[in-house]
Amino acid sequence: MAQPVRIRVSEKGRVVIPASIRQALGIRTGDELEARVENNEMRISTLSNRIREARRFVRKFVAADRLLSEELIAERRDAARRE
Repeated sequence: MAQPVRIRVSEKGRVVIPASIRQALGIRTGDELEARVENNEMRISTLSNRIREARRFVRKFVAADRLLSEELIAERRDAARRE
């Protein structure tokens, strides 16, 4: 785990993420981040990391050779044909 870094909240509620943390997380200018409160802590993560976590979670329940996106598309096309 990295050494904690102190940051200050500005008058307008802004904080600056130090360069060392941005680099460690792969955060670049213009990236969109997600912030949430978890166990009385603010957690900030990149959307790409959240998507990666979601995929890893889903893979626990779905076989690696199964493509859920293709199944969903097939279901939608079937439903459209029935309408």
